[in-house]
Amino acid sequence: MASISKLSIANPGALSLSQSQSLRPSKKCFFIAFQPSAFSKTNYLSSSLTTLNPVKTSLRIRCSQTDGNGIAAKRTVLHDLYEKEGQSPWYDNLCRPVTDLLPLIASGVRGVTSNPAIFQKAISSSDAYNDQFRELVHAGKDIDSAYWELVVKDIQDASKLFEPIYDQTDGADGYVSVEVSPRLAHDTEGTIKDAKWLHKVVDRPNVYIKIPATAACVPSIKEVIANGISVNVTLIFSLARYEAVIDAYLDGLEASGLDDLSRVTSVASFFVSRVDTLIDQLLEKIGTPEALNLRGKAAVAQAALAYQLYQRKFSGPRWEALVKKGAKKQRLLWASTSVKNPAYPDTLYVAPLIGPDTVSTMPDQALQAFIDHGIVSRTIDSNASEAEGIYNALQKLGIDWKVVGDQLEVEGVDSFKKSFDSLLHSLEEKANSLKLVSQ
Repeated sequence: MASISKLSIANPGALSLSQSQSLRPSKKCFFIAFQPSAFSKTNYLSSSLTTLNPVKTSLRIRCSQTDGNGIAAKRTVLHDLYEKEGQSPWYDNLCRPVTDLLPLIASGVRGVTSNPAIFQKAISSSDAYNDQFRELVHAGKDIDSAYWELVVKDIQDASKLFEPIYDQTDGADGYVSVEVSPRLAHDTEGTIKDAKWLHKVVDRPNVYIKIPATAACVPSIKEVIANGISVNVTLIFSLARYEAVIDAYLDGLEASGLDDLSRVTSVASFFVSRVDTLIDQLLEKIGTPEALNLRGKAAVAQAALAYQLYQRKFSGPRWEALVKKGAKKQRLLWASTSVKNPAYPDTLYVAPLIGPDTVSTMPDQALQAFIDHGIVSRTIDSNASEAEGIYNALQKLGIDWKVVGDQLEVEGVDSFKKSFDSLLHSLEEKANSLKLVSQ
């Protein structure tokens, strides 16, 4: 692959000077280095993945001191992913300075997702938030309020960088996502109230308010959509819950009373790698050759069936009636795309899930691997019958997909709550130390 260096300014077609003047790039600047590496196309559903060694990526993103006069990035496979196959590559991370997103945008990234765990890592491991936090503490802000002001600033600054993409696609892409408090995951009305508040405070057209797909929050999704607020529905782990999420979106559009639905959009974040992590453990407990041969195949198979469900639900008379009012499809977003098992290919949860009208949000590991040696080709429906066969075979072995989905949902919600609580505790300690110093 080609070498990309001195990336400090996004593609001129992606960001105008006037739109980025208030967010000048810092002296930190990405250098993205590529070196050739072998990669062969893999049938991810039928291969025996447990025998594969991890593919080592040679791509490195590092910060260097420059004069800020970088050159525009050359094309990467991320551009091809969107232009040839209609899938939007997003980045699953956010931290300060947000201008570090500029080289990623130039490389083809078209949106950003965040969550409580991402902010916990960003704020607790960086000094970049200290000045603002100190001002908030001295102004008498409580810890909860201070946290949200830190988060909102990052979301607003990042959304400004993606505004050109949002405008160029007429509101179809270029989004930044921010999640409601994870403490409200089982509070229908609390989630509605928090989503409305967050939407008002952020006040950006290209921001998704993230709402978890818990049973309690499915009605929240409908109500928030009905209020004309765009939503990223997160923590979807099963086909049944995914269908409920689609219905909530459609119900919300119909209940909105809006004549123009074109600015109310949504993505449904279907989690992938965590499914294999849990089901692989169950298969190893079963221990038969048939069971062991299905390791590493459950997540992609279920995702392929989710895409079939997406195609069915967004067609027919009901959907066509909404299209006449400008409605956009709720795109499937593949989340949890980093590989947890080092025995699996490092693009396992990206390469087999390429298809039109979808989003793939990738953390650093997955993003770097796909840029380095990913192959752009429509794969999401290339093995539909095989995906169904794997899904059914797992059921016959005693894998209960509902139980798996419920467990993963509980674990996901708990993980975000712990990250949220841990960060608030850290901020509390930092605030106390600041008050002692000021005294």
